[in-house]
Amino acid sequence: MQRRTFIAGTAAVLISPRCSRAQGKRRRLGFLALGDGSGKALNQAELALFDGLRRYGWIDGQNLVVEYRFSQPPDRLSSSVADLIALRPDVLIAAGPRAAEALKSAAATIPIVFVAVFDPVGLGLVRSLSRPGGNITGLATSQGGALSKSIDILRELVPGASNIAILVNRSNPMHRLILAEEVPRTARNLGVNLQIVDAATPEELDTAFASAADQRAEALIVLGDALTVVQGPRVVELAAKHRLPALHLWRQFAIGGLIVYGPDVTELFRRAGAYVNKIFKGANPADIPVELPTKYELVINMRTAKALGISVPTSLLVRADEVIE
Repeated sequence: MQRRTFIAGTAAVLISPRCSRAQGKRRRLGFLALGDGSGKALNQAELALFDGLRRYGWIDGQNLVVEYRFSQPPDRLSSSVADLIALRPDVLIAAGPRAAEALKSAAATIPIVFVAVFDPVGLGLVRSLSRPGGNITGLATSQGGALSKSIDILRELVPGASNIAILVNRSNPMHRLILAEEVPRTARNLGVNLQIVDAATPEELDTAFASAADQRAEALIVLGDALTVVQGPRVVELAAKHRLPALHLWRQFAIGGLIVYGPDVTELFRRAGAYVNKIFKGANPADIPVELPTKYELVINMRTAKALGISVPTSLLVRADEVIE
């Protein structure tokens, strides 16, 4: 099924009464994400953006034209940004921190809505959450402090774990911020040794997991990144191969991954529809507050736990949003 056909089909069903009053002017929306570079599809979380837009009567192919660019940096990111800006969209959607940084640097006047960005103030994207300033606003995954909660959950699952690896991609600005600030602070406050294993390409994932195992990591945290999302099944396989209890941020990893704890990114993309609607109606991004997640998901895969010989404590099971048997 082609991406455009799928989106058009989903947009045609369950259209709310608002659509009968849909705005007369046809709007143009630019969408930039980092993926495998194929340029062929949105992931399931990103597709929720169209649910959010439909709530306000905006339908791709009717009163809305959506232009997509999917780039794997650094090869095509700058050209993708230039392509989108040349189309003169009314609003730009930036999926993730690198897309947000690239668009903010290149588009000084076009309104930008970012989605799933960690600590946008720390990254320098906005002045504050309440008053973003400039031409950019959006939905953040956290304002900081999420790493310590993830470690608490892992140590509840693996009692006594004090040597924990963190899989990062140093080319990701969000990861660089976490490494500079959260990692040393969290290690000091919780009294744990946090090993950093780095992978920026698919080929480097094998080396990163092998390094974690060689350093006798007792557990692993996989930070969110375009690389690990695209290579999700392989990341899960490598964790199983090296018998590393791994915590992931996104729900897609629950298929095979041991545990997921992170914001509901699908809901963030759905809520982005309201931001786009406000800007279409004349709101200034500088005055639209950045919002944080309203829901964090905890998903536990019992089959993976059994394969790793882990007994999941009742305290975690009762808090879980979903337990995969």
